Amino acid sequence: MIRALLLLLALSLFPVGAQAAPAKDWSRTVTLTREGAHVIGNPAAKTQLVEYVSYTCPHCAHYVAESTAPLKAGWVAKGLVAVEVRNLVRDKYDLIAALLARCGGPAAFPGHHEAIFAAQQTWFGKAIALENDPPDYPATMGQSTRMADIASRIGLLALVAGRGVTPARSRACLADQKAMDAVLGMTNRASADDVRSTPSFLLNDTLTDAHDWGRLRGLLPAPAK
Repeated sequence: MIRALLLLLALSLFPVGAQAAPAKDWSRTVTLTREGAHVIGNPAAKTQLVEYVSYTCPHCAHYVAESTAPLKAGWVAKGLVAVEVRNLVRDKYDLIAALLARCGGPAAFPGHHEAIFAAQQTWFGKAIALENDPPDYPATMGQSTRMADIASRIGLLALVAGRGVTPARSRACLADQKAMDAVLGMTNRASADDVRSTPSFLLNDTLTDAHDWGRLRGLLPAPAK
């Protein structure tokens, strides 16, 4: 009886077929830089990738559609590469999208970011139509109120509402001066980084000649197997 109890105790301490805990999925880690940019992945990764993007840039939408899944699975999730997303704002619609992408905190950013780009053709098409027939806003209407109305007209409020951001929360994000300063600060920094177009990429603080996923992929370290 004693031997049997000891055997059961040993098996409970060292279960047969026990496996090591799964490796950490770094793609779920999102942090903010001091400047307010979002970093997805292991902050201590040997390869630091900076993406300069604009939400009204069709080439950026194409890049995000092509790169997100393979970059996440092959490099970011395994802790090999950290991706820092910086805004290079081109117009008021881009600014509105950038502020809404930030709405909900760092953990919500990657999903908002991808969803806004995935729906770019729809909402930006409405933005072009609105630009051709702009609303007659009263001079007394504040900037954030105008931005919220535009976001509603082009469907961005509905898009992020479908991701759990209430209209009231969206309006608060569009009125967030600190967030706006961060987005515009990244846009100003692009000049210092010699970035002239989007998408553009820096690897470990060095500007590359890549402007699409095919070219960028060849510059990344070999993915872990």
